[in-house]
Amino acid sequence: MSISLRLAVPTAAPPVLPGAGAGAGQASGRRGAAAVCHSSAHLSARTMQWVSAGATAVLLLAKGTAIHKSFLVPLFALLAPCSVISWIKSDYGQWTAFLALLVRLFFFIPGELELPLSTMLLVSVAPYQMMNLRGTQGGAALSLALAGYLAFQHFTKVGGLGKAFDQGSIIATLAIICITVIPLMMLF
Repeated sequence: MSISLRLAVPTAAPPVLPGAGAGAGQASGRRGAAAVCHSSAHLSARTMQWVSAGATAVLLLAKGTAIHKSFLVPLFALLAPCSVISWIKSDYGQWTAFLALLVRLFFFIPGELELPLSTMLLVSVAPYQMMNLRGTQGGAALSLALAGYLAFQHFTKVGGLGKAFDQGSIIATLAIICITVIPLMMLF
């Protein structure tokens, strides 16, 4: 997907010099002559996956929302970039999950910090069929259903679309919109 922006900037007319002949310093009479700037931003599937992973991480730690954050764990597993998933499935990710689980056994960890551990454990032990769902239309449809449910939850519990953009919940609202729009774009 490519987004293009074209900006027309009118050029200034040349100044008329005193004492010059009839056509020496006059404008050409053409209207609409302009310089055109062209800029293109490429939104690849990989870029959208990174944006959705960032929005999911923001929602995991955000305070301005009343959604069930446990639904973010499978959503992250479906939308995260391949490099993140391969790191979690590698030895480093498994050791990180093991050490975090070991710390969790002996110490109290707040609920917001348990969800990244749950995410790592889910991705580490996810079967091959689940990981093959990533990047397909079925995975995008499942992600869209999860994100739509989370958006419905967020907007109803905040009190509507107008109150969703208040000071306390604007970051969570933008992240919810982001994780809802990206699976919709990946579906087509």
